[in-house]
Amino acid sequence: MTEKQLFGKASDVSSDDGQVLVDGPDGVDVALTPEAAEETGDRLIEHAANAAGQRRIKRLEDEKDQSDA
Repeated sequence: MTEKQLFGKASDVSSDDGQVLVDGPDGVDVALTPEAAEETGDRLIEHAANAAGQRRIKRLEDEKDQSDA
C-alpha cells in the first residue's frame, strides 16, 4: 500500500449559496451540501481523536522501550 502524503495545515472552509466550500492542500477543492459537510465534520472529529490517541500510545511505548534499554 502506498503511503499517503501527510499535511500539517488545516483546510480552508467557507460557505456560499447554500454550499460548503473546502480548499485544502494538494489541490483539494470541493463543494459539499450542508448535510455532507456536517457528516464529514463528524467523521473528521472522530478520527482525529482516534489518531491522536494512537500517537499518544506510540509515544508512551517508545518512552517505555527507551527506559527499558
